[in-house]
Amino acid sequence: MTVKALTDLQGLKDKNVEELKAIGINNVAELADAINDDDKVKLVIKSLSGVGPKTVNAWKTALSEQEVEAEEKPAAEVVEAAAPGQYVVKAKPELSEETVDALAKRAVISGRRPAFKRQEWFRYSKLGEKWRKPKGIHSKMKRQLKRRPPMVDIGFRGPVAARDLHPSGFEEVLVYNVDGLEGIDPKKQAVRIGGTVGTKKRIAIEDRADELGIRVLNRMV
Repeated sequence: MTVKALTDLQGLKDKNVEELKAIGINNVAELADAINDDDKVKLVIKSLSGVGPKTVNAWKTALSEQEVEAEEKPAAEVVEAAAPGQYVVKAKPELSEETVDALAKRAVISGRRPAFKRQEWFRYSKLGEKWRKPKGIHSKMKRQLKRRPPMVDIGFRGPVAARDLHPSGFEEVLVYNVDGLEGIDPKKQAVRIGGTVGTKKRIAIEDRADELGIRVLNRMV
């Protein structure tokens, strides 16, 4: 079996792809390196929901067989530079082991965190589901009686090291013009273009970001 994408691996689902991205694994090559490292393979098993050691061993076997086949085949021709519109590998941040571990833990915590909905959201449609702290001396939810919805609590928070970071590990910086790109560290920071910025200015910001090697999190294309 030829493995070109992560989802080609048996037992790896779309939600597992997002969990892999959260710990810095974005393609098949990076996954192959991770499952061949004893320390990283534990992180992979811990981060992926519904995936155990047997599944990871099966991936390791499939990827190793693919590498052997690639070595036996004659060398392929040199591929030309990417054409306009062709997919280009996105920039990745330089993360410490502590931050990588924190991002993996945050992904696990986020997966089991309940949905916080305001009091009696199910009774009155005009209230909506957006969270509001329950108030009133007669509120059963505020007193946390049995069979009441969960309330926002500090215990549901993720690790401090990964707080306010993008799932890729970048620190987000909001920009509204080309001048906002000055002073950005492309190794640790990525930019998000403001929602009120027009198309013409967005194109200018994206072009300048490409020149500086800065990743744009919400590109138009």
